[in-house]
Amino acid sequence: MKKFFLVLGMLFIATSSISFAGLQPTAQVDNSAGASQLPPYSGPKARIAVADFDVKAAKATGEIGTGLREMLVTALMNSSRFRVLERQVLNAVMQEQQLAASGAAAPGGGAQRGQLKTADIIITAAVTEFEPKASGGAAGLGGGGRVGGGILGAVLGGSLNKAHMALDLRIIDTSTSEVLAATRVQGQATDMAGGLFAGLLNSVGLGAGLSMYANTPMEKAIRVCIIEAVNYIAQTVPANYFKY
Repeated sequence: MKKFFLVLGMLFIATSSISFAGLQPTAQVDNSAGASQLPPYSGPKARIAVADFDVKAAKATGEIGTGLREMLVTALMNSSRFRVLERQVLNAVMQEQQLAASGAAAPGGGAQRGQLKTADIIITAAVTEFEPKASGGAAGLGGGGRVGGGILGAVLGGSLNKAHMALDLRIIDTSTSEVLAATRVQGQATDMAGGLFAGLLNSVGLGAGLSMYANTPMEKAIRVCIIEAVNYIAQTVPANYFKY
């Protein structure tokens, strides 16, 4: 029995460096080389707003679109390149200003009129693909099906799940309504059942309506898609918009 586990451990070490490469989450940005990680930044920022996501994928819902938007807003903030203006709570802000101006609130504090900032750029996005489980089958450490048989095959092999999603992004100048750039961002991930790669790409929390995909290939596909969307936006917005 000791020899069996010794052989099993040696086999795992020998194959792991090449076997898992095909299971890592990947992203694709049309018409752009993309970047896995943005370099540190401490310069001027651009004022940006993110519109509600247009959900077109059959397996996505409005709640999923809201969650994806929340993740994009957070990721844009974390990039240190943007001042993100939240227009979804504009009515609440206006009500606070009206209350302060009405005389009913205590003097000397509260929201002041004429202080709202405007965005120079607005990001629109459509969820065009959302497939939590694109396909399934057998997978093994060799990358070409199950390895071995019996106990060895059961330990090294597993159920293969795939997931992917796609966003159609537009970068729009709010003054002229001109579309400055547009692209399609895709994320996909392959995983073995049991959450072997759980915990990857956890810099941004899952948005509302997406918790059901935690520790699944869909979570990884979502995360790499959002990360690449931020990379594309940061690299594509013209330099003259970074002035705040």
